[in-house]
Amino acid sequence: MKKIFDQKGTFSACAAAEAYCESLGLSVGTPQKNKPRGLKRGDVDIYKWSTLSFVEIAQMDGRMTGDLREGPVVVDIKDDVFAAITQHKKVV
Repeated sequence: MKKIFDQKGTFSACAAAEAYCESLGLSVGTPQKNKPRGLKRGDVDIYKWSTLSFVEIAQMDGRMTGDLREGPVVVDIKDDVFAAITQHKKVV
């Protein structure tokens, strides 16, 4: 499931994407220039993308990409994960 955030203003799209992920119970990884941010269910610390192993990347529930400063920002959550998260809640 992909959702695009294109709010105007410095870091506005990024803040909206982070809030959306939080509303779904997803933790967001540490930002790193020109790299994705990992998404994982639960309250977990996620390190910078370049420090994650191939196994850790494969275990991510999704990723956040795009221009975090000016937008747009794309949240891409694995379909099975999104289905499990939203099974009992209404998501906008």
